[in-house]
Amino acid sequence: MMREDSLEETQIKLDDVEIPLEDDVVSTQSDTRPLLNERDPRGVNECLKVSFEDVIAEPQSVRSTDKVWICSHTLFEVSRVWLYRIFTTLLAVPVSLISGILFAILTCLHIWLIMPCVQILLLNTRCPHTLWNSVLEVFISPLFRSIGKCCSAVGIHLTRK
Repeated sequence: MMREDSLEETQIKLDDVEIPLEDDVVSTQSDTRPLLNERDPRGVNECLKVSFEDVIAEPQSVRSTDKVWICSHTLFEVSRVWLYRIFTTLLAVPVSLISGILFAILTCLHIWLIMPCVQILLLNTRCPHTLWNSVLEVFISPLFRSIGKCCSAVGIHLTRK
């Protein structure tokens, strides 16, 4: 049973035990509330900020009449905005649902299948890994450092006749 003592603090009463809950409790979950004002905070879709002038531009030498230009601009902006709203209305919920399911499956597979297999592989290949690192450090790395020092003085000059 929940009751509200004040605006800053909420308490949950379980039998005779009261547990205070604060608004600023650190959670292991990310904040999943949608941002209404800033919908692209990381700038993922910066390339989609398209205006009429980015798409249609008339040079000074060839120009249409002002009324055609104004009508074209208005039609472009209105159709861009309203068609986006229509397509978003039709596609946003199904695409969001499919994306959520896909990311949930991938996350589950990564946590419960892929990472345990990788850890088992790393545990079982520790000996060959150590041996390979030794071979690289003792034989191959000095060889290629020497070749690099020998070839660093080589210069190529191209001349055109």
